[in-house]
Amino acid sequence: MPAGTDARVPPTGRPKRKHGARLRLVGRGRCGRVTALPCSGASRYNTAMSGEKVVVAMSGGVDSSVAAHLLKEHGYEVLGVFMCAGLGLEASAGGPPRCCSPEDSAGARAVAGQLGFPFAVLDFAPDFDRLIDHFCTEYGRGRTPNPCILCNRDLKFGRLFEYADAMGARCVATGHYARVEWEAGQWHLKRALDRTKDQSYFLFPIPPQRLERVRLPLGEMTKDATRRLARDLGLPVHDRPESQDICFVERGVGDLIRARRPDLVRPGPILDLDGNELGRHEGIVHFTIGQRRGLGIAVGRPRYVVAIRAEDAAVVVGPAEALRSRGLAAEEVVWHETVPAEPIRADVQIRYRHPAAPAWIARPDGETDGGGRAEVTFDEPQAAVTPGQAAVFYRDDRVLGGGWIAEARG
Repeated sequence: MPAGTDARVPPTGRPKRKHGARLRLVGRGRCGRVTALPCSGASRYNTAMSGEKVVVAMSGGVDSSVAAHLLKEHGYEVLGVFMCAGLGLEASAGGPPRCCSPEDSAGARAVAGQLGFPFAVLDFAPDFDRLIDHFCTEYGRGRTPNPCILCNRDLKFGRLFEYADAMGARCVATGHYARVEWEAGQWHLKRALDRTKDQSYFLFPIPPQRLERVRLPLGEMTKDATRRLARDLGLPVHDRPESQDICFVERGVGDLIRARRPDLVRPGPILDLDGNELGRHEGIVHFTIGQRRGLGIAVGRPRYVVAIRAEDAAVVVGPAEALRSRGLAAEEVVWHETVPAEPIRADVQIRYRHPAAPAWIARPDGETDGGGRAEVTFDEPQAAVTPGQAAVFYRDDRVLGGGWIAEARG
């Protein structure tokens, strides 16, 4: 985008609609006024193509800012974009920052200006609205969803590709700590070299055929190295704390759902494993598998949520040993490898900080279409297998595939 061009009307015209998409560039609003910023005067990032255009999703934090710098240094033509959720939520006093806030938009704009590449704010408010609706619906089903994974699948590596196509950009990049590498004749999604920061778990739904267009510059860096580089560059976001909360949850999950979908909040019983009523609750949306605090009962010994039944609004509690499951059923499975005809060995990660556990993975009996569902049987029982969370399959550091936990087994 030439210096001085108004980002509201790109040189190629407004992003064309593709497959029903309606991408809009924001003028004025919660995320600030959109202006174009002036441009100033064989790679680790999949390929080194001088002048190849890449759309970088910029969150206003240190990771995406350093990712944009690294790509620019390696000869890419960078176009920074901020996805405006239209939420207008600021960080609470003394609390961690929230992603997608006006403060984030201003930070991303400042970095783009300092590094010398064009920047635009995209209106993704309708898309975030649908994501929030899905989040509420899942809680109403007694599940615990992971909206960050859906945001990656549908927005960062979904809608942003439509925008990239409209702008003539071949690649989309983010500040995730993961790697995309060519190996054995295909592109593979792999863990970051810094396993303490690895975020490949959040990226499993990216369609494998799209990986060749994905750029993840931080996959070989540590967080400390990223902050040092940002500090050395004098970036204004170098010491910005990491966002911790779900960006659209301001006070609490229950409060959000009560305001948005009050029909999903209905009282019910708290039961023990034998079906005895120990107390009452105000709604299953206030609970998740493995929860111990805030149960509102006193039984003299620790009790954990072991099941949530949406059909009768019941929360079932039990001792810690009742949390352990021998397996799980996964749905909406995405395979990054050839769909296995026979059971395979893999390490399965069932939440972000869960150490992946050895398991057998098999297709359900009678399934022949090569996808959709999988049955996982762990070598050792795992605690708090939670419907709605993701189960991601690994072999060493390579993502084999993953899906959404439909139910715990055993």
